[in-house]
Amino acid sequence: MLIQEVIEVIERFAPLHWQADFDNSGLTCGDPRRELSSVLLCIDITEEVVTEAIGLGANLIISHHPLLFRGLKQVTPATGVERSLILAIKHDIVLYAAHTNIDVVDRGVSGRMADKLQLLHREILYPGEGAGPPRGYGIVGELDAPVESRLFLARLKEIFHCPSLRHTSLHVPFIRQVAVCGGAGSSFIHAAIAHEADIYISGDFKYHDFFLAENRVIIADIGHYESEQFTKDIFYELLTEKIAKFAVRFSEINTNPINYL
Repeated sequence: MLIQEVIEVIERFAPLHWQADFDNSGLTCGDPRRELSSVLLCIDITEEVVTEAIGLGANLIISHHPLLFRGLKQVTPATGVERSLILAIKHDIVLYAAHTNIDVVDRGVSGRMADKLQLLHREILYPGEGAGPPRGYGIVGELDAPVESRLFLARLKEIFHCPSLRHTSLHVPFIRQVAVCGGAGSSFIHAAIAHEADIYISGDFKYHDFFLAENRVIIADIGHYESEQFTKDIFYELLTEKIAKFAVRFSEINTNPINYL
């Protein structure tokens, strides 16, 4: 099986032209016409992840976040990004990323968050434009029964393996309507309010973002990495329909750069 065939599986699910203007999803480096040995799945590409792929004999790394967001004026060992790229090229490893294009798929990153919370009657939180299947950022849906707010937050921490989470005032005693968005979702607070969500769950909220809740929705910041960690499962399920399971591996490197004390 060629690496290009693996890439086509991902892109049928999340076409590249669905990515945001600022993004750099797709092929980062390497020759996709090569025969596939095995695939390593991760959220972020780091030197440790590339080294892990070398040890496993994997010649394709599929990540959620692209290694390269901005152009490079040189490729030297000066930064971790450059060293990762040098290492991948030296060992003939193809790097590929599916980022905002898999964010906007209804069964993508936010859809997987909704699965974990078992949300019903789902809609896209902030619909995108254009022809084709409905797509956009975030998901809003309902729990099968109301849950007391503090109990819901405790469950949220457990489900998403959060060392801690930040939240606004629990002005709503029970949670029923839930909005989620993988990654940095502060841009869609007003969409969550418009959908009359009791709680909006995402990551990377800044201090002043929390004021935007205005007791109209509970904001719960579970962390950027924590909200996207199950993206690897999406990749795995897509690929193992076409590839033997032994050839698809999850990275065991925790690439979350944030630690909690």
